[in-house]
Amino acid sequence: MPLTEQEKSELKARARQLRQDIVDVTVWSGGAHIGGALSSADLMVALYFKYARVRPQEPEWPDRDRIILSKGHSGVGLAAVLALKGYFPRDLLRQFNHFKSPFGMHLDGNKVKGVDASTGSLGHGLPISVGLALGARFQKQTWRVYCLLGDGECNEGAIWESAMSAAHFKLDRVTAIVDRNRLMIDGATEQVMALEPFAEKWRAFGWHVIEIDGHDFDAIGRAIEKAHATAGQPTVIVANTIKGRGVDFMENQVKWHYGSMDSALADKAKQSIARMS
Repeated sequence: MPLTEQEKSELKARARQLRQDIVDVTVWSGGAHIGGALSSADLMVALYFKYARVRPQEPEWPDRDRIILSKGHSGVGLAAVLALKGYFPRDLLRQFNHFKSPFGMHLDGNKVKGVDASTGSLGHGLPISVGLALGARFQKQTWRVYCLLGDGECNEGAIWESAMSAAHFKLDRVTAIVDRNRLMIDGATEQVMALEPFAEKWRAFGWHVIEIDGHDFDAIGRAIEKAHATAGQPTVIVANTIKGRGVDFMENQVKWHYGSMDSALADKAKQSIARMS
């Protein structure tokens, strides 16, 4: 069903709050991979607050959908959305990436409630997702697997091996979402290692491909619902996004792949986020 106006308003408000929280955690931690966390914020909010079946008060609920952050360096965004959803108190985020904190830059699934897989080394989240989906099939379970990928991460051979496997096994309960912001740590994806024709590559590997504006909640919702309705093949949602989305001086700036801020710059960032429509 299409999102109601109230649902869209609520999702937008949560996305603004998530971005504000990402800024705060970046200050508290002394630095974080903020650019990609901001570009994927709307996608994360849509999953956790609308489409994925999760229970924050029962994080190990067997029938929950699994959400795998393959671009694990954006853990600042995952930690913030988990706190916003109620997995743990927001104040714990003040420990992010501090000595002896359970919140490392790449979140550890053994230490942080709600994290379904420890990720960090790029290219492993989709293989994990394929394994989870196969396990669910063998156990006759009906939960879904959502895997959020970075576009630069799609340079990794393991991504394409697992893409081939998912199509071969007809894993229609796997939905990959690519945060296609076109920037990676070393520069523009098309200059470092060209991905285009990106959508056609996924189609050639046997995937159902949907291309969307990754900041449009209507488009995100339609894409996820189409993925749910697709039988016999996995779906990839290529979400065209803006790195640093919401913070005007960060948008489309590769230098904000990773960065730190003092309180004055953080206030400026949060004022920009507050102006988002």
